[in-house]
Amino acid sequence: MADTSKLGFTRRGLLGAFAATVAVAAPTYSNAFGLLRGAGDIRRIRMYSGRTGESIDTIYWIEGKYIPEVMAEINHFMRDWRSNDVTNIDARTIDIMAAAHRLMDVKEPYMMLSGYRSPRTNAMLRAQSSGVAQNSLHLKGQAADLRLKSRSVSQMAKAAAACASGGVGRYSRSNFVHMDCGPVRSWGG
Repeated sequence: MADTSKLGFTRRGLLGAFAATVAVAAPTYSNAFGLLRGAGDIRRIRMYSGRTGESIDTIYWIEGKYIPEVMAEINHFMRDWRSNDVTNIDARTIDIMAAAHRLMDVKEPYMMLSGYRSPRTNAMLRAQSSGVAQNSLHLKGQAADLRLKSRSVSQMAKAAAACASGGVGRYSRSNFVHMDCGPVRSWGG
């Protein structure tokens, strides 16, 4: 991760900018990530995978531009861990995840349960559970299933829904939230 002091901003400055943004920004789908606008001109994502033992804590967007090398790292991190297949993760999904994380004001990284799913993996999961969509946005790299120890499913879902930028699924029995960059909608309990 980059040393923020060399980039000319501090953590306190970033948090202050974000607080001001939350107070005045109304998220819209046309600029889905209004919650991130004005946040020191950076976007950061923190996740770990219990499946692979890997973690990622990185700034992936600076001053209006995604960092291609970092996006490639995120693509690899969010790969189908069963097959090691990698696809390009839609940046809008990462933005929704990052915005929701900021709204919850947590330092804890997300535990990623599922990012990209290959067609074979999705078919296998569909055979095991009725809760897996045949045309899941996971197949397109446009969805993630996430968990936080310090926040409830309800808290996570409310933060993601506040972004008004995609789908939010509550899976309370399994203790995770689905976030995607598809049409704005919600489901589950």
